[in-house]
Amino acid sequence: MDEDVLNMSIRKFLKQVGVTSQRAIEAVVRDGAVSGERLHVRMTLTAEGTDLNHVVEGDIRLS
Repeated sequence: MDEDVLNMSIRKFLKQVGVTSQRAIEAVVRDGAVSGERLHVRMTLTAEGTDLNHVVEGDIRLS
């Protein structure tokens, strides 16, 4: 395994996840589907063929 290749590949994937997730969150807020001052979000990361199940939760302030 090449650590540098792995690191760059993970970073590329996480950048794609971050950008597309931000766009999806902005769209749901812009469409008025969210009420209140906070949006509770949960991201679940799984990897096919493994037992990886990593969950990250948080709140996004809207005002």
